[in-house]
Parts: sequence; C-alpha cells; structure tokens
Amino acid sequence: MTTAMMTALTNWVSPNAMHALGWALLHFLWQGTALAALAAAAMALCRRASVRYALGVGALVLMLLAPMVTFLVFSQRSGVADAAKSSPLAAEAWPIARGRTAASGSTQPSFLPARDTLPWLVEAWLIGVAFFSLRSLGGFFLLERERRRKAFVVNPRVLEICHALQRRLGLDRAIAYCECKWLQAPAVSGWFRPVVFLPVAALAGLSEEQLESVIAHELAHVQRLDLFVNVFQICVETLLFYHPAVWWLNQRIRAEREHCCDEMAVALCGNAVEYARALTLMEEWRSAPVLAMAANRGPLSERILHLLGLNSGRSAMRNVGFAGSLLFLGAALVAGNALFGIAYPKPTAHASTSPLRRLLQSAAAQAQPARPASVPAPAAKPSPAQPAQRAEQAETAQSYIDALKSAGLTNLTADELIALKVQDVSPGYVRDMHELGLHPDADGFVSLKVQGVTPEYIKELRSLGFSPDADQIIALKVQGVDAGYVQGMKEVGIQCDADQIVALKVQGVTPDYVRELRANGLQVDSDDVVALKVQGVTPAYMQGLRAQGLNPSADDVVGMKVQGITPEYIRDIRALGLNPSADDLVGMKVQGVTPEYIRDMHGAGLKPSVEQVVALKVQGVTPEYVRALHASGLRDFQDDADCYVAAKVQGITPEFITQAQKHGFKDLDLDKLIQIKRLGVLDTKGEI
Repeated sequence: MTTAMMTALTNWVSPNAMHALGWALLHFLWQGTALAALAAAAMALCRRASVRYALGVGALVLMLLAPMVTFLVFSQRSGVADAAKSSPLAAEAWPIARGRTAASGSTQPSFLPARDTLPWLVEAWLIGVAFFSLRSLGGFFLLERERRRKAFVVNPRVLEICHALQRRLGLDRAIAYCECKWLQAPAVSGWFRPVVFLPVAALAGLSEEQLESVIAHELAHVQRLDLFVNVFQICVETLLFYHPAVWWLNQRIRAEREHCCDEMAVALCGNAVEYARALTLMEEWRSAPVLAMAANRGPLSERILHLLGLNSGRSAMRNVGFAGSLLFLGAALVAGNALFGIAYPKPTAHASTSPLRRLLQSAAAQAQPARPASVPAPAAKPSPAQPAQRAEQAETAQSYIDALKSAGLTNLTADELIALKVQDVSPGYVRDMHELGLHPDADGFVSLKVQGVTPEYIKELRSLGFSPDADQIIALKVQGVDAGYVQGMKEVGIQCDADQIVALKVQGVTPDYVRELRANGLQVDSDDVVALKVQGVTPAYMQGLRAQGLNPSADDVVGMKVQGITPEYIRDIRALGLNPSADDLVGMKVQGVTPEYIRDMHGAGLKPSVEQVVALKVQGVTPEYVRALHASGLRDFQDDADCYVAAKVQGITPEFITQAQKHGFKDLDLDKLIQIKRLGVLDTKGEI
C-alpha cells in the first residue's frame, strides 16, 4: 500500500483505532491458540459428534469475540493516554517524563513507538481480508452461475424419493432438487431457499438405497441449518485468516458436522454398510465447492470408522490430543503474559514520587489491563459413566484391526473391514478356522459367518468322511445339510462327495425317497437320484410303470419322464397290439406317436410294428395318405408299412399316380413308379 493510501486510511481511521486494532490482531495470536487448545481438550473428552460440533462452533464464536473485546479494551486505554497528554500539567511534563524515563532505563509504553509500526500490520491484515473476501464472493457467484446454467429438474422417480425423505425428516421448507453434470457427488447450497444438487454420476453410479442415504445426508444439513454455520465459518476464516488455529478448528467443525449428518442419514435409512460403500465410491468423484455441503466432504476413512464404531486408536488419540492441548494452552498463556508485559511494563523501583510522577502513575494505573478473573482451565476428565461392559466393548473395538492382523488377516481394505465388522467376524473365529485348515480371504470369512458356519459344524462334517473346502462348506450350510442328513443318505447306500450331497439336498432328495425307488426295482447312485428327482419321478410313477410290465433302468425312467410318458400312455399303446420297450416308448413319444394315430392306421388297413409306426410318423405318413394310395389302384403293398414309407420318401403322391395312368402307364408297381419319378419322365419342362 502506497503512502497516499496510508494517508487516506489514516483520514478514515483514527490513530488510536489503528493502534488498538493492531494490538488486537497481535493479542489474538495467543488468544486463538488458547481457545483452540481449550476446544481440543474439551472435544477430546466427548464421545458424541454432536457435542464436539457444538463445542467447536462455540470456540469459533469466542475466537471472533476475542479480538473485538481486545480492540475495545485498547481503545479505552489509548483514550486514557491521550487524556493524560492533553492535561495542562502533563502537557508541560510529558517531554521531561520521556527523557527521565529513558535516562532511568525504564521501558516506554509500547503504544508510543508502536504508532509507527502497527499501521503496517493493520494494512497487511486488510489486504488479506480483501483477498479472502474476493475469493469467497467469487466462489459464491460461480456456484450461482453454475446452478442457473447447468442445473436441470430431476426425473419424477428421484423426485419422489427426495420428497419421501423430506417428509420423513419433517422438513416443511421449500427445497429444490436439481440434476447437474458439474458436480460428482450430491451437495446442497442456498441459505433461505436450499437447492440439493444430484449429479449424473451419482444417479447412474449409486444404487437406489445408496442414493437415498446420500440425499438424506444433504437434507440433514438443511434441517440442522449447517449452511448458515458454514457461512459464519467462512466469515471467521476471512477475518482471522492469519491464525492456523482458526483453520484447524474450522476443519474439525466440518468433520464433526459430516459425522452428525452421517448419523442422521443412517438413522433414517438404516443401512450403514451401503452408505459406507457409497462414501467409498464417491471418494473417487470428490469435487464440491466450499460454499456447498457435499456428501463426500470430510476424511473418508474417519467417517467410515465413525459410522461403524471402529474408531481404532480413538482413546490413545484422545489422550495425546488432551495432553497436547494443555501444552499449547500453557504456551499461549505464557506468550500472552509476555505480550502484556511488552505493551505495559512496570515502572522502575527508583521512579520519582513527585506530583508529575504520581499523575503519570495514575494514568498508567488506569490504563493497566485488568487481568481476567480466571483463565478457563481445562476441564477435568470426567469419570466414565458407562458400565464396565461398555468400556470393555470400547477396548475391543479399538483393538479390532490389530486383533485381526494377529489372527492372520492383513492388508484389509475399507470395504473388507466394513463387511467383517458388520457380520461380527471376531479374531477368535478367524483363528478357529485357521486351526481347522481353512484359510479363506476376508470375503470368504464374511460368507462363512453370514451362513452361520461354526467350527463345530465343520468338525461334524469331517467326522462323516467329508473334507470340504470353504466354498463347499458354505454351499452345504446354505442348503441345510447336517450330519443327520448325510448319515441317512449313507444308510440307504448313497455314497457321495460334498458337491453331490449339495445336489441331492437342492433337489429335495431324502433317504425315504431313495428307499421307495429301490423298493420299485431301481438301483440308483447319487447322480441317478438327482436326475430322477429333477424330472419329478415319484414312487407312484414307478409303480405305474411296473404295473405295465416295465422294469426300466434309472436312465430309462428319466428319459420317459422327460418325454411325458405316463403309465396310461403305455397301457393304451399295448392295448393296440404293440409291446414297446422303454427306448421304443421314448422314440414313439419323441415323434409324436399317439394311440389315436396307431388306431387310425389300423382303420386305413395298416398294422405296423413299433419300428414301422415310428418310421411312418417320421416321414409324415398319415392315414389319409394311405387311403389315397389305395384309391389310386396301388394295392400290391397295402399291408406293407415299409412300402408306404418308401413311397413318401420318394414323393409318390396320388396325383403322380393319376398322371402316370393318363400317359398310358398301367399296372405299375412301386419300383416302376419310383424310377419314372427319378427320371422325370412325366415332367413338363421344355414342352412347347
């Protein structure tokens, strides 16, 4: 800032105000450190995120008030000093007093020489305030421009979800919901007319359950009025930008705010695991303006551990944070005391007791700052109110990750850790499985636990001669295979491995079912039983087959059942004079041979065998075709079904026979007709 600008600033702000403002900014260095230390100590003693959030916001309010109060105090002291200088006696004696003070070695009140240096400090502060103000305003206008230009109304299905969540939260405010492409995670902005932004990436990349959770997170920000608190934080950061404690405290406030909204989202939607997965997915999309409340803001690992109660090392960190805050508090108080000593030193012991000296001492006494009645002392660590069991659980949760590592599970990802904790996979459970020779990965342990697989269950299976791996054990447990079922199958002669016993159980095969099959003459193994059960072969079906004189194998029964062959079908076929085997029945059924078809062939004068009736059906020989050939005069093979099959294959039709007769061919047998057909004697091609 140039000399002209300094002059203009001096014209607008009095020297006393510049002096007081400069000292207020300097004193905030120790005041801000002390307040941040007190806030850190208090927050370290609190377990609830909402309480830590309230403490952080309260400390930030005190940080804003501290320089204001200091400015007022120094303004009053500067006024007292000016009054002393303007009095008639002090006006004469002031230069003499300055000379005596210098000669006696006492230190001059700092506000006299500071008048040359403090304005430069205030100037630098004003430049910083202007810079951060422009940055915040620019961000605000950029957010508004993007909202107006690149935001669209969401589709009705998503809008219905948003309104349902809003009703469940009891929010009766007018909230707009927009779809956008310039964000990668849902966010909310707007103080009096909130707007929830739902990016295309979230709508396409999250499941409906995950999307509900993150939308509930944003609505929680609206319900808690976090947008107003966020603006207050930005204002404090702008005014007190030069102090690192302000930025640290604001970071903690934002982190605790996200914890609070996470808790509300989980309480509303009820699925911490899916919400944690959504946070993990959105961490890769992380991009949100500082003026907006985004669902993916805040440290990912800390938020996930908080959601699932896995704050490993939290107790140790609290102790370290508490001790560090006390250390910073002590250092801040020492620095503050030293700064007060520099600003207002005590007079020397040999100071004059003349009336002039007494006047100066009186003025200095009035200007001497009244030391605060009590400096806020760090709160004593309260004794735990929870029962001993709660403390033991906390200790167990804090050592969960380390215990898993000691049990042999290392290099766990966030998703794996979440799943293990949700399914209550304990280190002891991991060790027991390892002792049994099973070494699945984290997903394998989760699957085992989900299905309720216990070490005792595995021991029971192994006592029956099974040696299943982890996947087979899960399959056995899913299907409800227990020792009693396995023993029952062995008693009826079914010897099988783990995969086969699973297949038997899936199809509902019981020992009684196997006994009934064998009572009906079937000698079956595990694969046969599965195939029979799949096709719905029942003991009653087997009894029906045996009643018709059949004693088929398991494969024959399966084939017959697949083709829908019933005992009634067999009875009707045999009533027409045919005695087909199981294979014959399958072939007849495949070709669509019915009792009615055989009966009609009998009516046309043919009595084919089993093989012939299949061949007739394959070639499409119908009773009408047989009658038509009879009517054309071909009677020399009327009882031979093979002849009709050959005639059909060669394309001999009643019309062809009639045409041959018109050309003078008389008394032709089938062989002659076939030769005429092949040679094309009766073809009309080439005729003029």
